[in-house]
Amino acid sequence: MADFAPISSATPMPASREELASVLDARLTEIWAELFQVPRERWDHELMGWFLRAAYGQGYCDALREPPGGTLTRELGYQSQ
Repeated sequence: MADFAPISSATPMPASREELASVLDARLTEIWAELFQVPRERWDHELMGWFLRAAYGQGYCDALREPPGGTLTRELGYQSQ
């Protein structure tokens, strides 16, 4: 099982987390782009909640479209073969 313990910003991100972040960011480019169109002074808890829900929904849809379930997690080493 993967270690998801918090790390400080001064600590380099482990390679597995960095790879996971890269894969997820690529899948969420449209959501990121939309968020960064909103002026920062308008960011609040409600807006961030909606973007988190959108990201979760995108991930759920991606998982449903994945040919054999769990492919991504296996490829990134978060699930045993």
